[in-house]
Amino acid sequence: MEKIWNKLKQGLSDYCQKNGFHQVILGLSGGLDSAVTAVLAADVLGGKNVKAIMMKTRYTSDLSLEIARKIAKLNHLDFQELDIEPLIQTQTSFLEQAFDDNVKGLTLENLQARIRGQILMAYSNQNGGLVLACGNKSEALTGYCTLYGDTCGGLMPIGNLYKTTIFKLAEWRNSINLVLPEEVISRAPSAELAEGQKDENSLPPYDVLDYILKLMVDERKSIEEICVLGLSPATVQHVQQLVQRSAFKRKQMAEALPL
Repeated sequence: MEKIWNKLKQGLSDYCQKNGFHQVILGLSGGLDSAVTAVLAADVLGGKNVKAIMMKTRYTSDLSLEIARKIAKLNHLDFQELDIEPLIQTQTSFLEQAFDDNVKGLTLENLQARIRGQILMAYSNQNGGLVLACGNKSEALTGYCTLYGDTCGGLMPIGNLYKTTIFKLAEWRNSINLVLPEEVISRAPSAELAEGQKDENSLPPYDVLDYILKLMVDERKSIEEICVLGLSPATVQHVQQLVQRSAFKRKQMAEALPL
């Protein structure tokens, strides 16, 4: 884990130096990916040069707010909380008039993510700074992300790391000194874009998903070869469909740091 962390630090440092950035901006959601990205950025640039914005909605849990505040305090981030619910309500009303219909499920979920992306890019335009996208390889490969939303940014630092690796990386980094509250590592991952939403409502458990993705994408094994290893054919086929259907998203994502 130390080797991975140091490689990410060097990669982010080099990218910022070559492109003339002294500050980065990110959305700090209370989830693991944005937490690890924020800590990485603070290690490289110093917390005062990491603008971390918690953009809460009616779906944001109290725990997420508490975690974001703790991360900001532990890493001395330039932290700000914004209530974006009024923006969501305004745009929802506008779209309902335009559609002549209610704004439904996925449309509303993605609207929230895109408002967040819009705000981050506005901060970059107003004050300078590189917007960091906080996605990981598991999400990128399966398309579990919103174009022009959580994919907004000029660089995706942990985009070549699977989710299961990010859990291990977070635990390792915390063993050096406390930079992450334990809750951000132990809680069930959720985008918090709908009531009761959890990642595993849409994806297989990350240990299963990442195992399949490594075999399918990294080792280029066929469905038949993967299923022989005892994995559910239905699950493997589902993952394959997610990977194939989201190829267009990956073509538009920010660059990920190499490992």
